[in-house]
Amino acid sequence: MLVKDFTYHLPDGLIARQPPEKRDGSRLMLLDRSSGSISEDMFSNLQAYLRPGDLLVMNDTRVIPARLFGRKSTGGRVEIFLLRRLDGSEECWECLLRSSKRFRERQEILLESGMTAVVRSRSVSENWVLEFACTEPFDVWLEREGHIPLPPYLQRDDCSSDRERYQTVIAREPGAVAAPTAGLHFTREMLDRLAVNGIETVFLTLHTGLGTFLPVRVERVQEHQIHTERYVVTLETAEAVNRTKAAGGRVIAVGTTSARTLEYSARHSGSVVAGSGEADIYIYPGYRFNVVDALITNFHLPESTLLMLVSALAGREFVLEAYREAVSRGFRFYSYGDAMFIY
Repeated sequence: MLVKDFTYHLPDGLIARQPPEKRDGSRLMLLDRSSGSISEDMFSNLQAYLRPGDLLVMNDTRVIPARLFGRKSTGGRVEIFLLRRLDGSEECWECLLRSSKRFRERQEILLESGMTAVVRSRSVSENWVLEFACTEPFDVWLEREGHIPLPPYLQRDDCSSDRERYQTVIAREPGAVAAPTAGLHFTREMLDRLAVNGIETVFLTLHTGLGTFLPVRVERVQEHQIHTERYVVTLETAEAVNRTKAAGGRVIAVGTTSARTLEYSARHSGSVVAGSGEADIYIYPGYRFNVVDALITNFHLPESTLLMLVSALAGREFVLEAYREAVSRGFRFYSYGDAMFIY
C-alpha cells in the first residue's frame, strides 16, 4: 500500500479551530459496516445507536501544558516542548527545543517565576534532556506557567478556555501532549445516562505523544516506523472487556488511542491483558482486530496513521467515501471537529 492512497481533499474552512459551544453539540457521522450505509445525527443522540451490554472504553489521560517559553542568558528566545518525564526523576524531561541558534550542553534557559532549565544531554532518540530547578514543585509551576500544546493545524495560540475544552471530562492521569479527541464530545451527564441504560464505561491510559502530529515520510505504508506511547490497562478494565466479549456484547473504543491500547494488550493471547509499558502497535488495512468491535472517532488528517487505523476497521474505500461525504455536507474536521461512529 502507498501512503498517498490515504489522501483526500479538505477545504481549509472545514478545519475546526475552536470547540463547539457544547461538548455533545457536534454532528455524528454513522458508518454501518454491514450495510455500507452512511448517515448522520447529532452526537447528543449517540445512545440511540448503542444497546445494553455494550462497553465503552475511554482514555483517561490528561494533557499537560507542555509548551514553555523562555530565554537564554544571552537574551535569545527559546521554546521548549515537553515530551516525557524521565523515569525516576521529577525534574528531568526529554524535550524538543527551538531557538534561532544551536544549543550546547550545560546551557541555562531562564523561564517564568524563577524556574530555570539546564541542557544536560541528548536523549537516545536525539531529543534534548533538560533538568528543571525552582523553589516550588515543578508540577505546580508547570500547571500555572505552561501552555496547552494545541495541534499545529489549528494555527493559533492556546487561550484560557483550551485548558478545559482540550481535556476530556474524565481526564485524570497527566502525561499526554495531545488530547484523545473522540472523548472530547462526552459530558458527565451523557456517561451517567448511558450507565443507567446498561451501557458501561471503563478506562485505560495512553499518553498520546508527539508522534501523533508527525507526518508519514515514507512512500509505502509498511515502511513507516510507529512511535511508542506509555500505557496502562488495569485489571478491572481487562476483566470488563473480556467479560463483554464472552457475553456477546460490543467493545466500543472511544478514539484511536483506546483502540490501539486494547489491541496492543491483546496482541499475544487475543484477550486483553492488564499491564503497563510502551505500546508501539501499528494498525493499517490488513490488520485483524482481536478486541475492538466498533469505534467512535474524529476526522483525521490525510495520509496519517490514524486514518490508516480507521481504514483497517471499516475499509479504505468506505472510509474515504465517508470523508468525501463529510466534506460535501460541511462537517468540521480534526481535534475540535465532529465525530464518526463506525459499527
